[in-house]
Amino acid sequence: MRDRRAKSARVLLVEDNRVNRLLLARNVELLGHQVEMVEDGLAALARLQQAAFDLLLMDIEMPGMNGIELLERLRAHPELRELPVIVTSALEGVDSVVRCVELGAEDYLHKPVNLVLLKARINASLERKRLRDQQRELVRRFATSEVAQNLEAEGFALGGRKVQATVMFCDIRGFTTLVESQPPEDIIELLNTYYTLMFAAISGHGGVVNQMIGDGLMALFGAPQPLEQPGRCAVNAAAEMVEMVAQFSAEQRALGRPEIRIGVGIASGDVVAGYTGTRQRATYTCIGDTVNVAARLEAHTKLAGRAVLLDAATRAQLDDGVVCEPLGPVQFKGKSCEVAVFALVSGADADAGPAA
Repeated sequence: MRDRRAKSARVLLVEDNRVNRLLLARNVELLGHQVEMVEDGLAALARLQQAAFDLLLMDIEMPGMNGIELLERLRAHPELRELPVIVTSALEGVDSVVRCVELGAEDYLHKPVNLVLLKARINASLERKRLRDQQRELVRRFATSEVAQNLEAEGFALGGRKVQATVMFCDIRGFTTLVESQPPEDIIELLNTYYTLMFAAISGHGGVVNQMIGDGLMALFGAPQPLEQPGRCAVNAAAEMVEMVAQFSAEQRALGRPEIRIGVGIASGDVVAGYTGTRQRATYTCIGDTVNVAARLEAHTKLAGRAVLLDAATRAQLDDGVVCEPLGPVQFKGKSCEVAVFALVSGADADAGPAA
């Protein structure tokens, strides 16, 4: 009898022998699962690409594409490589079975299939899948989609690699004063709205938000996924961020609520991007002089009275349709050389005077 606590699963059964296929399907259905049947590996691969299944139960010896070849195709497919697979075989030798396990098969059942073992193997495979799905969901909840994809594709390893990228820093001007004048619950709601808008603009242009501290955020363009023109993407995101904040502030003003303004600093160049921390707790981030320059540019927006400042390397990636005003070289703290600073010209700069 089926365990009432077990959840019904969708099982794809691949078996070329009609009698075996029908009998095995009946036994799986008696365990409370939904079964769909196909006769060979090619048909199975096509069906898996059309619909979602929780488990693949397949024979090793099949005409056309056998079980080993099907497993090789599945493991090369980014969306199917995690599908649990149980192989069945009447072969006496273990070489084929070993090869299937090496390719990622969860388990093995010898024909004729013992029903008690069938139930145990299916339940164990589905439980492992449930745990993997939960882990993947947690990663996606606490990491950006790009970082989650990078983890799935390459796995986790502390360290980084040198890449050409663009770094963005952004914060709310006068946030300390704002906190002092508003109830904490209103500040939390304001921050949640602010982050919603900023995330939408940044991710919409290929960026990854990898740090949030209070009202400030740091975003990376060009890692972990490469971008052809990360500087251009970052500037387009910044322009959208400023525009959305202006619209939001207009709504706040109409409701008699506090408005906000932002300052954005953008720099491009070499960075080392990867996972830092420990095996128990790590984050995806980047380091390098480019990061320092972007942070200094964001801080300088308060003195320059401009919403968005960028360095020469970022300016070089923009076409003539993007209007930037050169503000001249600036000697930033901690820098041995002056940095050429450019301001992105936008309507938001008209009332963007110096802010504390």
